[in-house]
Amino acid sequence: MNWKDKRVLVFGAAKSGISATKLLQNNGANVILYDANEKLRKEDFKDKFDIENRFLLVAGDFLEDLEKSIDLLVISPGIPIDHPIVEKIRKQGVPVWGEIELAYRFAQGKIIGITGTNGKTTTTSLVGEIIKSYFEEVYVVGNIGNPYTDIVSKTNENSITIIELSSFQLETVHEFKPDISLVLNITPDHLDRHHTMDNYIKMKENIAMNQGSSELCILNYEDPILRKMASRLQTKVFYFSSERKLSEGIYLDGEDILYAHGDETQLICNVDELKILGKHNYENTMAAIGIAIKLGVPMEHIKKALINFKAVEHRIEYVTTIQGVAYYNDSKGTNPDAAIKAVQAMKSPTILIAGGYNKNSEYDEWIKTFDGKVKCLVLLGETKEKIAEAARRHGFTNIIMVNNLKEAVEISAREAKAGDAVLLSPACASWGMFENYEQRGNLFKQYVKEMR
Repeated sequence: MNWKDKRVLVFGAAKSGISATKLLQNNGANVILYDANEKLRKEDFKDKFDIENRFLLVAGDFLEDLEKSIDLLVISPGIPIDHPIVEKIRKQGVPVWGEIELAYRFAQGKIIGITGTNGKTTTTSLVGEIIKSYFEEVYVVGNIGNPYTDIVSKTNENSITIIELSSFQLETVHEFKPDISLVLNITPDHLDRHHTMDNYIKMKENIAMNQGSSELCILNYEDPILRKMASRLQTKVFYFSSERKLSEGIYLDGEDILYAHGDETQLICNVDELKILGKHNYENTMAAIGIAIKLGVPMEHIKKALINFKAVEHRIEYVTTIQGVAYYNDSKGTNPDAAIKAVQAMKSPTILIAGGYNKNSEYDEWIKTFDGKVKCLVLLGETKEKIAEAARRHGFTNIIMVNNLKEAVEISAREAKAGDAVLLSPACASWGMFENYEQRGNLFKQYVKEMR
């Protein structure tokens, strides 16, 4: 697309919106940056991009007829595609892209796209570490916290870009096509946004919708939703499995991770060599290995990166041990399935801190996994009564209600004995009490360390 003098409305003035604005400006487009926050002023952006160059800020109420003068709408991931303003603009025949689609139109080099309900950040980080050990020009972007539009101008035919993709970001892809796509798993999440499970699955499937026979999609064989998805894809499929031996793929056999290819089976590593805990992390590891192998990374580079990789911050992150009690921060466990994996990874009797924003999740399957391992449930936030009701329904009654996270940490410390673990794994989003899961996790670590 020739961007010179195109009028583009960027909806959302947070990180991805700012990055999109900068990219568009640098390529000659006229940008209207819109945000509902009426307190925003043009001067707020003077250190973020050139506010004098092809830039108009609209803050507060959306201006009537603004949509009639634009060529493209670029929305931030936090803006639903069924937002009234988005729907109004779409009805005018204006294309609606996300920041990922925008960046893709400028992209060069190989592109790796990673999604799934859980494990995206850990896997994306691990893939990044492996690929950087062998290739020189590697970028790790997307939902992991670095906008794709920030780096896409640096890409070239030799670069590799690894993108973590949320369902929100995949709502607005049109031509986006990674060379290798990966879907780790799909379980119910964000149904308050996507409304139905079928819609949510479709958003995840968008990662591979434009791939053809020359591209590759890596899938978890043990996820029945993904096996069904494979039958609809036009691309080649490569599997990993934590439950069975594969004739072609990466699989877990006891505590060994193996690669089967043709008539050969190669031992990659033993899980005891890894610094990350839990079966779900072994699945993340196998998925990352699959990407690295398909990119041609030698096995010695892969293994070295695997055994040196540490847990991502806020994902079953070890904090400290106080008076024999180990504290773990799993603030990124924002849905029941992620919280299940955190509970399963614990090797000690556990005091579990949970609760938060209501995303219309159900908690029964999570409660069932407590299975004698969780000795006390400390609940806070909007969902605490709903979670408590589910727990009692399954015979778990050692429940303590608290008003805030600091109180939760103090009470958990009181309930714990030497040899126990205290785990923050909320099974809920952080909104309403915290700005994001990072702030929640950082406060948890702060409160824990203050007890020393």
